[in-house]
Amino acid sequence: MSRTASQSPAKTKRRAESAQIDGRGGWVVVGATCLSTFAVFGVAYSFGAFFTAIRDEFDVGNSAVSLFFAITTFVYFVLGVVTGRLADRFGPRPVLLVGAVVMVAALLATSRVTNVWLGYVTYGLGVGIGIACAYVPMVATVGAWFERRRTTALGVAVAGIGIGTLVGSPSAKALVNAHGWRTAYVVLAVVAGALMLLASLGARRPPRPADAAPLPALSGLISNGRFALLYVAMMLLSAALFVPFVYLDDYVERRGATGGALLIGIIGAMSVVGRLGFGALGSRFSLLRLYQLSFATLGGSYLIWLWAGGDFSRLVAFAAVIGVGYGGFIALSPAVAAQLFGPAGLGGVLGALYTAAGIGGLLGPPLTGLLIDGAGYDWTIVAAMAVALAAVPLLVAVEVLGRRHAAGPAGAAPAR
Repeated sequence: MSRTASQSPAKTKRRAESAQIDGRGGWVVVGATCLSTFAVFGVAYSFGAFFTAIRDEFDVGNSAVSLFFAITTFVYFVLGVVTGRLADRFGPRPVLLVGAVVMVAALLATSRVTNVWLGYVTYGLGVGIGIACAYVPMVATVGAWFERRRTTALGVAVAGIGIGTLVGSPSAKALVNAHGWRTAYVVLAVVAGALMLLASLGARRPPRPADAAPLPALSGLISNGRFALLYVAMMLLSAALFVPFVYLDDYVERRGATGGALLIGIIGAMSVVGRLGFGALGSRFSLLRLYQLSFATLGGSYLIWLWAGGDFSRLVAFAAVIGVGYGGFIALSPAVAAQLFGPAGLGGVLGALYTAAGIGGLLGPPLTGLLIDGAGYDWTIVAAMAVALAAVPLLVAVEVLGRRHAAGPAGAAPAR
């Protein structure tokens, strides 16, 4: 009797936790995540609007200016492995609040820099830390709040990235044109800080704490064949993905036209369509097949860019297609990771996996800048397309390994 009585509170607690999964509380966290990603990626993905002004003021090359964005990308993806673990342990709210403070300080400091080297520290490191505290911790928390509707919830949560790009890039360009890039960063500091503080109100711990099950060892992930293939695929795709975010505005201006920031905004808008669309399809079709499709869509979109030349309507088509592919990539990555490696400690798993995107983001824009300076945009677009499409067969290999894993222990003949 005493044993039954002692077990009842634990069983009651587990039932209460299960009742909260896929419930209203989770959708509050989804809203907070959407808002936080809107704020930080609205800042990060508006960098193309600042690119020409910063390059001209400091009289440096494309590759040197692109390092602002490249370092930021590297930092927020690589630090995700740390902030994800911290959120698993302490909850997402304190991590997000730290990110808000760092983001505001970084943007204010960037508005005062006197050379690009200081900008690498203030913007590259500072904004990167701010995003690292807002992205992986919040996305992983959403994943832990849902089971049955996880893919849909994640798709809605990360839609903030696309909406932030849609609003942030054209708004930043207007601010730069009207007041200069330094004042524009002061305005972004105030807006981003306020939105992150507001988002922290909905940053709630999941009902089942991350330590309810053993966290997967990172050393075990590294030796996992599927993780290794997924890692390389994400690195290749990311090296190509960020090219238009940095250079599309410059590409348009070199042709004597305007509207590059609007095109980046269109990428963001269509990425929302991709996130929601792929997220909804994820509950009906194979996640890995959809993931492969998103990679192929993104890589293939560069053919449209190459064909477009200076035709703005064709560039709009390019922005729309790459946006859909990019949205699928972002929406499905957490769901694919949860499917392959389990939801326990998902923040740490995503953080480890996203270091691949960090490496790709660090290498891609500067190398692209060197290629643009040496060979022009056409060959650069071809190279970006080849790198992105090279990731697709790696994802096919992930699926093949998954089938073998499901078939049974090593040595067992797979079903035909």
